[in-house]
Amino acid sequence: MELADKIVLLTGGSAGIGREIARQLKEKGAKVTLTGRNPERLSAMHQEGFEVIEADLSNAAGVDALLKEWGNKGVDVLLNNAGQLVDHDFREGNPVADAADDCIYANLNAPIRLITGLMPSLRKRPQAAIVNVTSGLAIAPAARTPIYCATKSGLRFYTLGLREQLKDSNIRVIEALPPVVDTQMNDGNPTKKMPPEECARQIVVAIERNQDEVNIGMTKALRVAEAISPALARGITLRF
Repeated sequence: MELADKIVLLTGGSAGIGREIARQLKEKGAKVTLTGRNPERLSAMHQEGFEVIEADLSNAAGVDALLKEWGNKGVDVLLNNAGQLVDHDFREGNPVADAADDCIYANLNAPIRLITGLMPSLRKRPQAAIVNVTSGLAIAPAARTPIYCATKSGLRFYTLGLREQLKDSNIRVIEALPPVVDTQMNDGNPTKKMPPEECARQIVVAIERNQDEVNIGMTKALRVAEAISPALARGITLRF
């Protein structure tokens, strides 16, 4: 896909991987509108020249408000990047159920709801793309964050099914599977982390090349391990 002049709606675009994706898409000439929850970060991105929408995607009302604000505007690329990480570890005490609910909605329900709401607009474009950012942990889970892993695995399977549904349409369905990236979400994680700029670069290249799937960094090794033995892959990630 040629990105110049493409209209992009990018969720979770005010920090981390999303911020770097927004900047790199802008360099390619795309017209990026990004969402986020932090007013200060959104203001900073607005000063960089981006259109911004404050949106809480952890509940249906927040997603519907975003869709209402977007209205009937056209969209060439829907990039579902926003996500939440929640610890859910009974070894450390009793987890907070509401926190799990927010994570499940933001990571799984919100992308599905946005895709459903924007599908009519995407179908009208000569060429369009839906990009779902999942995780290497959609392949094999980490013990400390089973809610996050379950949501990303759910989004992965949704993406695979959606791609099959739309294979003969104008819409390319792309999945990006990052490793552990050096973002605020992973503060305190001792694992070696990929710079967000490089992760974003590989996602943008995948959009340009119309790839169905991009396994980034250590996710490539995890996919090799999974091909050899799913139990081997789980043995690697469950320790974290």
